[in-house]
Amino acid sequence: AAAQGPGARSDVTAMAGIKALISLSFGGAIGLMFLMLGCALPIYNQYWPLFVLFFYILSPIPYCIARRLVDDTDAVSNACKELAIFLTTGIVVSAFGLPIVFARAHLIEWGACALVLTGNTVIFATILGFFLVFGSNDDFSWQQ
Repeated sequence: AAAQGPGARSDVTAMAGIKALISLSFGGAIGLMFLMLGCALPIYNQYWPLFVLFFYILSPIPYCIARRLVDDTDAVSNACKELAIFLTTGIVVSAFGLPIVFARAHLIEWGACALVLTGNTVIFATILGFFLVFGSNDDFSWQQ
């Protein structure tokens, strides 16, 4: 029988964190695969959609900065956190808009646009999942 005590709970929590991290990395790999397929398939062969990688990097930055600056002790809503969510939303919408603009300008094909938009959906769902799983946990922090 497994030992019941304070150590057993941390083992279960650590295993759940590892499973979540593995599933999030798998989701990120699937999203990047769709992005690469939209670029590198022989019928498309245009690498303009790789510019959405900048949006993947930029999207978590406003929220991470706001979470570090804001003290969540008694405020229900905070202007800094609201601004960070607004900026993050603008970055995410821009990441979905860029492949559509490229397709309308005939820089990429519409099939490549669909693959990039699918990759965007998977990547941003993975980023959201990361913040939902690891964002409020006291064991994980960017400040360590």
